[in-house]
Amino acid sequence: MSDDCPFCAIVRGQASASRVAEGTHVVAFMDLRQAVPGHVLVVPRAHVETLYDLPPDTAAEMMQLAVRIARALRDADDPPGLNLWQSNGDAGGQEVPHVHLHVQPRQHGDGLLGLYPHGPPAPSPRDLLDGMADNVRRQLAAATSSLTTSLP
Repeated sequence: MSDDCPFCAIVRGQASASRVAEGTHVVAFMDLRQAVPGHVLVVPRAHVETLYDLPPDTAAEMMQLAVRIARALRDADDPPGLNLWQSNGDAGGQEVPHVHLHVQPRQHGDGLLGLYPHGPPAPSPRDLLDGMADNVRRQLAAATSSLTTSLP
């Protein structure tokens, strides 16, 4: 836990929040700043700054709870759309340095998250996509290899 983190204060019960659900490793509550009505945040109980440092069991529980909340939002209000949104670092738009997943029911014309201000980008050339995919596969293989060599 971090003493100056607003999400840690919520998890500890030292700051008020409209809690939605809790799990072993995660807590969900209404976002104080409702970008769209029904905007929920899912956060780990432990202070973890970014997705990169999130333990696999906590990541799995975050996503499972987000899916349950998404279904509950659908059943409650039947929105025509929904976003799951997660940001890391300044360039990614992360405002609170405690990893969190936004669950946002969407309405047509709500003005949230205009992803392509200049219109959707043109498809990338296949050789560029294949090269990027190869790079990611190499990194995944290296990470898997380091995991298996470090096991007892």
